[in-house]
Amino acid sequence: QVQLVESGGGLVQAGGSLRLSCAASGRTFSNYAVGWFRQAPGKERVFVAAMSWGGGRSSYADSVKGRFTISRDNAKNTVYLQMNSLKPEDTAVYYCAARMNVESRYVLVREEEYDYWGQGTQVTVSS
Repeated sequence: QVQLVESGGGLVQAGGSLRLSCAASGRTFSNYAVGWFRQAPGKERVFVAAMSWGGGRSSYADSVKGRFTISRDNAKNTVYLQMNSLKPEDTAVYYCAARMNVESRYVLVREEEYDYWGQGTQVTVSS
């Protein structure tokens, strides 16, 4: 089993930055593909960013390209989401997700492809 715990959310003004962290425990993290999703009030959870377990490939939703960056530190069993130039429409609960035993080249962008989820961290961007 893997436990994922997100942190780093909070309230920020439009144009500001936040860095979310997702710490994994329970198993070695290095063989996992990882991703970030978000759910705004009254809306479905949607894909934000994902990275292959080797770290060589990543994918982003069009709405965050050029502003958000996903990264991972396998030595620390931690995944990050650096969020810059934040907009009010980025307000949501952000979730990290992981799936084990994925070939190194794959980047997973669909919710149903992930096995493990964190509890979420709230990000609120004020205008």
